[in-house]
Amino acid sequence: MPNRKLIPDVIKDQTLTCLPTGAGVREAARIMAERRIAAVLVTEGRRLVGIFTERDLTTRVVAAGRDPDATRLGEVMTADPDTLDPDATAGAALALMERHRYRHLPVVRGDEVVGIVSIRDLFAVVRAHLEDEIKDRDAFIFGSQYSVEASS
Repeated sequence: MPNRKLIPDVIKDQTLTCLPTGAGVREAARIMAERRIAAVLVTEGRRLVGIFTERDLTTRVVAAGRDPDATRLGEVMTADPDTLDPDATAGAALALMERHRYRHLPVVRGDEVVGIVSIRDLFAVVRAHLEDEIKDRDAFIFGSQYSVEASS
């Protein structure tokens, strides 16, 4: 897992959901619900200026008693979020997300946002890595003809 790069090993064929700072919170929440995503990137053109997540919606809008129709993303987004380069490894992303306790991390090349990685994406990488290690260990211990599927 440590050598798997964010792009293309973790993130493939991703459609980014980007909104400007002036977009309304209700619009962002509606888009997030429709697309079944937990975060939108807040951009000026292709330049990342922030991220708006379900956690931001909960803590900075709902719990704060703000009107989602009158509140703009620029007022409640996480401004200037941490980012990683597309060549960063899945392990580096996981370590950063664990250290700072967030679940979404924008991926930026230069000034341009090119993706977003979620803890769920990284979980899938870790799971695949562990499954590969188990298969390799079983092959070493029992020989290449042994597999979990064959014993079922």
